Amino acid sequence: MPLQNLRGVLRLSLIGFVFAAGVWVQASGTLDELLFYLPDVQYLVGQHLWLTAMSGGLAILVAIPLGIVLSRPSMAHLAESVMQVLNVGTTIPTLAVLALSMSFLGIGTLPAVFGLFVATLLPITRNTYAGLKGVSPALREAASGIGMAPIQRLFRVELPNALYVIFAGIRTALTINVGTVPLAFLIGAGGLGELIFTGIDLYDPLMMLAGAIPTALLAIAVDALIATTAFLVVPRGVNPSRA
Repeated sequence: MPLQNLRGVLRLSLIGFVFAAGVWVQASGTLDELLFYLPDVQYLVGQHLWLTAMSGGLAILVAIPLGIVLSRPSMAHLAESVMQVLNVGTTIPTLAVLALSMSFLGIGTLPAVFGLFVATLLPITRNTYAGLKGVSPALREAASGIGMAPIQRLFRVELPNALYVIFAGIRTALTINVGTVPLAFLIGAGGLGELIFTGIDLYDPLMMLAGAIPTALLAIAVDALIATTAFLVVPRGVNPSRA
């Protein structure tokens, strides 16, 4: 049924939003206590989104071309090796990546963006590679049969048919990115982690929730945004939700 999957995602997002808001209100006890942290939340959400946009945007700009290059027949002998290297990089905990980044790049935004970029790179690269490799050989042969050059075949046939899988990778990567950004506070990059970790240190549950719940809401919002974008961008014959 058209829109069924998209409606399901938006419905779950709305349920998550209402649940998180309810938990916040219950935890805060009164509206005054809730509003006490509102200026901090507004400021830190801006930092949080900026870190997500910078690291996630860089990951998309690098990962999609990398996945395209690795999917070419001429790179078949190197593709699996490169993917294994990326897999090894992903097994390193994000906090350790941030610590290593801090060792080389100092404290602040730069090492945080680099560490988050590394953590976000693999899902997008892997899905781009898998999506392109999964395009039907019959479509490739048909494109070659009507005289398309390799670059035309890539942009007119292969990428449109791989978009659904590519967007799935972007959706997963950015949602994880939003949930990982709070760790950037530990190396001086700001974000909602300031409220989360300070609340833990001070044993202040309200302060901790003031950072944790907006982080969860941002992850839900990003997931719904990418799902909506995929629904609008991916061609009807490729996107199961528009079949």
